[in-house]
Amino acid sequence: MTPAARLSAAIDLIAAIDAQRIPAAKALKEWGTAHRYAGSGDRAAIAGLVWDVLRRRASSAFVMDADTPRARVLGMLKLERGLDTEAVAALCDGGRFAPEPLTDAERAALTTRTLEGAPPHVAGDYPEWLDDQLAALFGDQRVAEAAAMASRAPLDLRVNTLKGKRDKVAASLKHLGATETPWSPLGLRIELGADARNPGIQAEQDFIKGAVEVQDEGSQLAALLSGAKPGEQVIDLCAGAGGKTLALAAMMQGKGRLIATDSDKRQLAPIHERLSRAGVHNAEVRAPKGDADPLADIKGSADLVLVDAPCTGTGTWRRNPDAKWRMRPGALEIRLKDQAEVLARAARLVKPGGRIAYVTCSVLPAENVEQVRAFVAAHPDFTPTPPAELAAALWDKADAFLAATWPTPEGLLLTPRRTRTDGFFISVLKRKA
Repeated sequence: MTPAARLSAAIDLIAAIDAQRIPAAKALKEWGTAHRYAGSGDRAAIAGLVWDVLRRRASSAFVMDADTPRARVLGMLKLERGLDTEAVAALCDGGRFAPEPLTDAERAALTTRTLEGAPPHVAGDYPEWLDDQLAALFGDQRVAEAAAMASRAPLDLRVNTLKGKRDKVAASLKHLGATETPWSPLGLRIELGADARNPGIQAEQDFIKGAVEVQDEGSQLAALLSGAKPGEQVIDLCAGAGGKTLALAAMMQGKGRLIATDSDKRQLAPIHERLSRAGVHNAEVRAPKGDADPLADIKGSADLVLVDAPCTGTGTWRRNPDAKWRMRPGALEIRLKDQAEVLARAARLVKPGGRIAYVTCSVLPAENVEQVRAFVAAHPDFTPTPPAELAAALWDKADAFLAATWPTPEGLLLTPRRTRTDGFFISVLKRKA
């Protein structure tokens, strides 16, 4: 397919997503099934265009002064891809499979319009109803912070120290462009261009043998800052597919007791194979059965309970750009209730002197500092660990890391703009001995 044909396909896909109100991933999959002649490179390029349009949905419509699929695609080419008017016009020449030529209004918009004067939620590409939350946290910096959350994320990997060492795995994956992450001592990063396909990491021997896992650096840091130690009793209360469970297991070096559970046993399905591949032998998976509590035998005895809390996922907008436009205020209310409940459950499991590591992949204050404040008010025997003490877990990088984060008395906030990770909030709450 020519670049112009790919552009036409992207416009059609955006129109289908609008009309059918379906997730972008589903629309792309259905398009690929219906257009089997398109090669993998074509599908990757078209997907890149679609995701970039969704990342810049509001700002692209603003600069084009029109909110249509075509206008958003053209605006994205200007804002995200940096194409000038003539470059866009060359793609839209009206030839076979190409978009129709630019109208006078489109050419004028591409040439003269900017984001100057755009409201913050438009310039930052986020739903207007979230502006109060982001303004309360970031103030005048919210547009810059939100714009960073709209950029494409790299592919981050975590080296499993039960199976390998970072320098050796980095050398093995050098052909993929893997370099060390700036903060995590276990991380590797593969930068991805606008049209780049995700490398087939699952086909690499390092992955097959369990020496490396896909995990954003922010998620790696959340596990590291929990301070899990060999010999401890650790519970991953919202384990899901097990990403942080695996990280905790490596930190524990196969010593101690690690329990992974989740309120939704379907989320646990992949964890068994992942634990086996990673060489983890001190973990047990407890899936809920009916109304029975899978942790009924554990009362106030855990050294650490990790709460990777259900949240709105605002910190992962780089990877799920269409999710922000489908999000509704009611979803936040539900998540706040879920978080309070799981924190209260965690409190019952922690022994005196033990701790809760509360983690969200959200940047919203309501899910982070406000949730921690409410928990501490209801459980005065718990105290948040000071940010400087948390950051000390990164040894020689502690001061620089702390300066890059958004610290509060309740915990640390990581953002794509500041730490080049997904948005994560980490609070470690210690119970009085």
